[in-house]
Amino acid sequence: MYFKQDIEESLEVLHKGGLILYPTDTVWGIGCDATNENAVARIYRLKNRNEQKSMIVLLAQEKDILNYTNQPAPPVFDYIKGANKPVTVIYSKAKNLAANLVNADGSIGIRIVKDEFCRRLIEAFGKPLVSTSSNISGYPAPGVFSDIDIKIKDGVDYIVYHRQDEQEPSAPSTVIKLNDDGSYTVIRP
Repeated sequence: MYFKQDIEESLEVLHKGGLILYPTDTVWGIGCDATNENAVARIYRLKNRNEQKSMIVLLAQEKDILNYTNQPAPPVFDYIKGANKPVTVIYSKAKNLAANLVNADGSIGIRIVKDEFCRRLIEAFGKPLVSTSSNISGYPAPGVFSDIDIKIKDGVDYIVYHRQDEQEPSAPSTVIKLNDDGSYTVIRP
């Protein structure tokens, strides 16, 4: 019901450098333009998060990965396609992203979304989105929308209505690190 309106409203906020609270293929996330340093800094402040702790980036298509990292990853794609839940891959050599989003070692976590809302939003925006759990740092990530702290809700510029009523808690993604030799290491199953 809200799908199309949520995409339009989210796009307006993202183009202005604002923050959105939105459902992802894992938990509810705080998002912004992953190329906008000021927007990324706002998320760190809202979450009271140390800027040394990186956040992840969501993309709509595998082909877009090479726009944001110099580390090709064909073997990882096979792993992702066979996984039963979303997979975030840590790539070295991030590029074309906000500097304060990239880890001190030059790495970035990227997930190709399977969620239709996220995919359509990212495709319409034409840039990657930041995704970080919708919690204050140090507290557990909320499993459902109703568990999100009011400080987070008040700190964003737009809250997506789509999927707010879902009561089935979501789980975080599997996290793997792509090694320079093309192999990968599972960080979080």
